[in-house]
Amino acid sequence: MKGIAVFCMTLLLTAAVAGAASHAEALASMKAGKADLSSAGVLAFGPEGILFVGDSQGAKVFALDTGDRNPGVGGVNVAGINEKVAALLGTAVDQILINDMAVNPASKKVYLSVSRGRGPDATPVIVRVDAKGKLEDLSLDQIKHSSVSLVNAPAADAKDRRGDSLRMQSITDLAYVDGRVFIAGLSNEEFASNLRSVPFPFVNSDEGSSVEIFHGAHGRWETASPVRTFVPYEIQAESHLLAAYTCTPLVKFPVSQLKPGTKVVGTTIAELGNRNRPLDMIVYTKGGSDHVLMSNSSRGVMKMSMQGVEKYEAIKDPVKETTKGLPYETVETLKDVEQLDRLDDSRAVILARSEGGSLDLKTIPLP
Repeated sequence: MKGIAVFCMTLLLTAAVAGAASHAEALASMKAGKADLSSAGVLAFGPEGILFVGDSQGAKVFALDTGDRNPGVGGVNVAGINEKVAALLGTAVDQILINDMAVNPASKKVYLSVSRGRGPDATPVIVRVDAKGKLEDLSLDQIKHSSVSLVNAPAADAKDRRGDSLRMQSITDLAYVDGRVFIAGLSNEEFASNLRSVPFPFVNSDEGSSVEIFHGAHGRWETASPVRTFVPYEIQAESHLLAAYTCTPLVKFPVSQLKPGTKVVGTTIAELGNRNRPLDMIVYTKGGSDHVLMSNSSRGVMKMSMQGVEKYEAIKDPVKETTKGLPYETVETLKDVEQLDRLDDSRAVILARSEGGSLDLKTIPLP
């Protein structure tokens, strides 16, 4: 038994040393200088306070060394955060947009991606908020960073049939998992919906995987609608991405199939209601079971148990009822939630719109 204990301890120490080495390699891969973002959209954190920022307009993903590695407990609550961000940036509240929010798992501080101004000439800004509600503009002028370009992003002037920019949908969500950055969005390929798996430290990006899903509410196979939000999740010891689309199919993709230049067919396991756009998703464990929490534009905050998720059959036929497949419950206490992220094992941070129209940053218990 003593020999087994020593062997296990050796494995743990080896893994810890390897992890520390890879983190050091990640930090060493970034060089100080101006991080020349064209836009600041979706956010995701990696190790050692490294913040990944989706720059859709520039068709790049940036890795920023925030230097924010001191442990903290978090628990921020700021009413009217949009007004306070506008004041910090010296402008009117109607001249800023808060695009995304992420919690640094190391320090528990909250980061916001912001557009100062409107339209393509808006200035991208990253704002940091500590547990006391103090706001700070993260300087991008002399920050250690690296970036990777998307090789097949939509052209800068490409539009959809509604006249909206396809380029601004080149990056719709991000996640960092075990040394890779997963990127959802649109490409300029015939099958435009795209999922990429890019190693970090960055070297270059490939064309990603074109993805196809069956949308039960629409009664057809679709290849042009991008994933709106996703979470990495393990199903029967296999890594997957759980992805949500507009109107609201929930689809699973095995990570092992996401290879450059491939066409991947996802498995639709739920139809969660039309006339709706999913906004953000997190996964957490409570009461011994895993759950997904998803905020939506018009269907509130949904809570889904992942117990038995592998047993739900693929939806391959038109769905006439409002919902089908994996069930959910609506969290009635959470209203008008636009963004959410886990703070720790029992709490989340949300960005919610108040009745008066302002945005509030709140810490809540996980439901």
